[in-house]
Amino acid sequence: MILSSPQEYSTDPKRLQEINKQHPRINNVKDIRENGQIQIFQSAYRGSFSNIIRDSIRNASIGRKVLLAQMMKGGVKQGINNPVRLCGNLLWLRPSNSYDQFDENQIKNDKNILFSIEESIIELWEFCKKQLLSGEQDQMILDEIFKAVELGIIEENDLISTLENRSISGDVILTGTAIPKKFLLMADQVTELRS
Repeated sequence: MILSSPQEYSTDPKRLQEINKQHPRINNVKDIRENGQIQIFQSAYRGSFSNIIRDSIRNASIGRKVLLAQMMKGGVKQGINNPVRLCGNLLWLRPSNSYDQFDENQIKNDKNILFSIEESIIELWEFCKKQLLSGEQDQMILDEIFKAVELGIIEENDLISTLENRSISGDVILTGTAIPKKFLLMADQVTELRS
C-alpha cells in the first residue's frame, strides 16, 4: 500500500507516479508490501513436516516462488551453490555439511568437522536472510530453524530482527521441536503436530 496523503492510498505503480507529480514535496514515497503471516509448526520429533514440503511443491507448481531451506538436514552436499530446483519455482536448499552426515563421536572428537557444519548452516541462514529481506520469494519455509537457534548457531535476536523486517508477500513457515516463547508470541499461527 502506498501512502501519499491522509486521504490517498494506492498500490498501482502508475498511480504512485501521478501522486509524486501532484505532490512534489513528498519525499521517499515507497511501495510498501504487506507481509504474509508467520506460521510456526511444532512437533515433538524431527522429520514430521512432510505436509509442509508437499504444500511447498504444490505452491511452486501453481507459479509461486518458494524457497525451502532445511537448516539441519544434509547428506547431499548441497549448500547454496548446489540447490535443487523443482517445478520451476521451488528452490530447495540444505547446508553443504550437516550433523547427520557424521557419526556423533566424529563430531565430538574433530573440531574441524563441527566448525564446517556450523559454517555451512550459517552460510545457508545468511542466504535465507537476504531472501527474507529482499522480497524475491512468495513463500519461505525454514525447516528446523529453531534447532539451529537452540544450538547457538543462529542468534535468536538475528532471527527476530529479520522476521520483523522481512519483505515477503507470502507466508514464512518456521518449524521445530522446541519453540522459544518469543517466537510463539510473534506468530500469526501456531500449529502443534501430534503423533
